Amino acid sequence: MSLMSEKSILPSKFLSCLMIVSLSILILSSLSLIRFGDNSFISRSVFKLILVNTTSANFKPNVISERIEPPSLSSVASPSLSSVASPNHTPRPIRSREVAWQVSNSSKKFGALGKDRRKGCVPNEALLRVYMYDLPPEFHFGFLGWKGNGNQIWPDVGNPSGIPHYPGGLHLQHSVEYWITLDLLSSNTPSVTRLCKAIRVQNSSEADIIFVPFFSSLSYNRDSKLRRKKGGVNRMLQDKLVHFLEGRDEWKRLGGKDHLIVAHHPNSMLNARRKLGSAMLVLSDFGRYPHKIANLEKDVIAPYKHIVKTIASSDSAPFERRPILIYFQGAIYRKDGGQIRQELYYLLKDEKEVHFAFGSVRANGINQAGQGMASSKFCLNLAGDTPSSNRLFDAIASHCVPVIISDEIELPFEDVLDYSEFCIFVGAYSALQKGFLLNLLRGIGQDKWTKMWERLKQIVQHFEYQYPSRPGDAVDMIWEAIARKISSKQFEIHTKNRYHRLQLIGKTS
Repeated sequence: MSLMSEKSILPSKFLSCLMIVSLSILILSSLSLIRFGDNSFISRSVFKLILVNTTSANFKPNVISERIEPPSLSSVASPSLSSVASPNHTPRPIRSREVAWQVSNSSKKFGALGKDRRKGCVPNEALLRVYMYDLPPEFHFGFLGWKGNGNQIWPDVGNPSGIPHYPGGLHLQHSVEYWITLDLLSSNTPSVTRLCKAIRVQNSSEADIIFVPFFSSLSYNRDSKLRRKKGGVNRMLQDKLVHFLEGRDEWKRLGGKDHLIVAHHPNSMLNARRKLGSAMLVLSDFGRYPHKIANLEKDVIAPYKHIVKTIASSDSAPFERRPILIYFQGAIYRKDGGQIRQELYYLLKDEKEVHFAFGSVRANGINQAGQGMASSKFCLNLAGDTPSSNRLFDAIASHCVPVIISDEIELPFEDVLDYSEFCIFVGAYSALQKGFLLNLLRGIGQDKWTKMWERLKQIVQHFEYQYPSRPGDAVDMIWEAIARKISSKQFEIHTKNRYHRLQLIGKTS
């Protein structure tokens, strides 16, 4: 019989005790749900998604709430490849994505892209944990003339005056590895205010990905004069790197699949890429890679660093103050897919409102190109020796609507950016039909052009490389793209394990 049926009346003290106990149990249950450690009921990735969806979008990047003190660099072993100390490596378990990256419809909009909505940097909540090999300076900052004191491997990135400068001119366009390495080093530097997208960890078993800090593009550019000789410094460094990686337990464990290598110059890593192609590569395009080595399933396309100055939104000329309709200045005679340049040159060179001319970085060429793009409505981005070129990102920095004529091009961050909102795409065959391109662009009215121009001013920040990194800039976006690739790989691994683990249990039972 129930209490109500017996019409019994509980003493008031007993009721009070019962309410207190019930309330205590409720509070403890809530705390256990909120906790997001490795054994919690709610995974860390779900907790993060709750934070992202409930926290204010107003983010102040200069507020630091927590830092991890790094080990002293003075304790690092002698900076030679043979003496790079291996950490106490233990097999890293396959775990659920603690930082699973989900792209919602709202995140595709500018207001949510590249935004870290937490206040300051909380290392334990970083999007990525990255282990970076302590390669000797000859593989990275040694190219910039930097020499450490004693066994010092890395420059003091907390002191801006002590950071070596990357060479300017066309070399700068492929400087991706330089900015990524600086960003990782700054994650262990308390004096630097930065995002917490990627945090450098000191034990590879704790890492989501393992970064190989080789300035491969600069190695190629610096050694290009020796290409006709057998060997050369660039070839020697690639051989040493392959030997080093193939001897590491970290590489052997997954055959390098959890490693990250930047090879942004199309000719960088030419000798080593087949042996190291299992790693995740950061590239400018796939133009000189077989699909087995480089593809969108595992690799990341990163933007070139533009070499013209970025125009401030307030200084950007509107439609009526851009007298040039179509602008192109650069190398005209190219091989492979770049032959379209010379064909278009002969079609357009005598047309009114068209600037189509040869240009180079010499004789103030960069400033001239920047001024020309800033005075133009449309800027041509044509395939060269490879499908991509830095010209696209120069156009974006100039708020000149890019016209992309490159059928094989891959674009950075295209899974979260809709390029059709600020670019015009024209097939190569159509572009070579007499009058087609001119009629197409002349038919785009001021209202439509202005809408694309406004969008350019919104997304330009996603293609800016800077130190320290800021919300939504190129480095920030690259780390997010890497996280999405890792999440995709983990999904594939976990689905394959659905029945594999059951089979293993059956064999041992």
